[in-house]
Amino acid sequence: MPGQVIAERYELEELVGAGGMSSVYRARDQLLERHVALKILHSRYNEDEEYVERFRREARSVAKLSHPHIVTVIDRGEDEGQQFIVFEYVDGENLKQLIERTGPLPTRRVVELASTIADALAFAHEHGLVHRDVKPQNVLITQDGDAKVTDFGIARSLDVEHGVTQTGTVLGTSNYISPEQASGTATTPATDIYSLGVVLYELLTGEVPFAGENFVAVAMRHINEPPPSVLAARPDIPLRLAAAVDRALEKDPARRFATMGDFAQELRLCLTDPQTPDAEPTLIVKGPVVKESRAHRVRAKRSRAPLYLLLAGLAIAAIVVGILALGGGKGHSRSGGRVSAGSAITLHATTNYDPGGHPDSHANTAPQATDGNASTYWETQIYATQAFGGLKSGLGLVLDAGSAVKASSLTVTSDTPGFTAQVLAGDSLTSRPAADSASETVGGRTTFKLNGATAKYYVLWITQLPPNRTAHVNEVKAR
Repeated sequence: MPGQVIAERYELEELVGAGGMSSVYRARDQLLERHVALKILHSRYNEDEEYVERFRREARSVAKLSHPHIVTVIDRGEDEGQQFIVFEYVDGENLKQLIERTGPLPTRRVVELASTIADALAFAHEHGLVHRDVKPQNVLITQDGDAKVTDFGIARSLDVEHGVTQTGTVLGTSNYISPEQASGTATTPATDIYSLGVVLYELLTGEVPFAGENFVAVAMRHINEPPPSVLAARPDIPLRLAAAVDRALEKDPARRFATMGDFAQELRLCLTDPQTPDAEPTLIVKGPVVKESRAHRVRAKRSRAPLYLLLAGLAIAAIVVGILALGGGKGHSRSGGRVSAGSAITLHATTNYDPGGHPDSHANTAPQATDGNASTYWETQIYATQAFGGLKSGLGLVLDAGSAVKASSLTVTSDTPGFTAQVLAGDSLTSRPAADSASETVGGRTTFKLNGATAKYYVLWITQLPPNRTAHVNEVKAR
């Protein structure tokens, strides 16, 4: 009850939440004179060793997770048979309350929140913990608008073969439960990807994809029914974002994003990549993906020429190639901008590309990425408390070709492998350049295959830093 003091230290002030296993109170830490959140296991479970162990395990597991977007565990204990956990107190509302108050959120805000949540869950996965109850009620929104993931009460360690919860036991919240959870089969990080996909759908539309009268009815829909189209419910969202939602909601875990980190990265790319109404979405893949439209296939079928016309065309093409070869192997052709196949293109790294306009102290190192000296480099590093820290969605290196050229590949050399990047291309930096390659994890030497845009400027756009949180670009060459 409010006014009660737990462990001679924590004075309960107000009940702020209650679930099936526990209740959460705002409390005052009399020793440190600050507010905390006190989670108390319901008294009826105090004699049940399974529930007590699950409660204790939550404290142990989350105490290992030091992340700016995961609620911090401060203390754990027992007072007169009552089990409790002390968390940092987040003064705000949960994400479910936000949705109920405002309805569907603006697309940019949705992606910012979802990518932040994905970053937090990816961190948990990297430390061997699957949340298994990802839902808006378990995401707290601070007064500054930041998201913090909480309530790892039914989380499962990836390190243990036999934990408290065995295969065959259904745990989770029905509206957000994955098909494998609903079936009582083994859970993996892909389970959290599905649940976050449901949250993303709800943030965009104001509704969950599957509803029903009871737990079983909803769980069966998650198992058997294809998810509704988020694009049909909200036609104004980018096609790439709709594709990300669809992929997260795949029934087969193997068809979802490979990792939560990949999901977070794709969400960030949804913010930075320009989208056109008729563009097909491009997901994170290794190498460019070219999709032939149905209309193109029909036109090609109708325009099949007789064999002699095809041979004539090949002969003409051979003549053209010969003429271009005589025109020189490097630089720009006289026709203005196109270079012959395989020839080197001279690029000059000039500065940083940052659409957000935030200052960067390393802009003056940009020319070192094209100075021909592999021991020098342009660099970018962490901002705030995580990879780009929410202050930046990414940062790019501007590469000036002098005039419009059509590059087929861009090779990056780096002594800090492990960062994620893609190549953008455009004729001006006043508007956002378009994506010209797939996203890649950069190694010591990585070649990006380009889609063939003709552009004056190319941008090496970095969206995720390597483990040491500093990225170097020693040399960039193009062909």
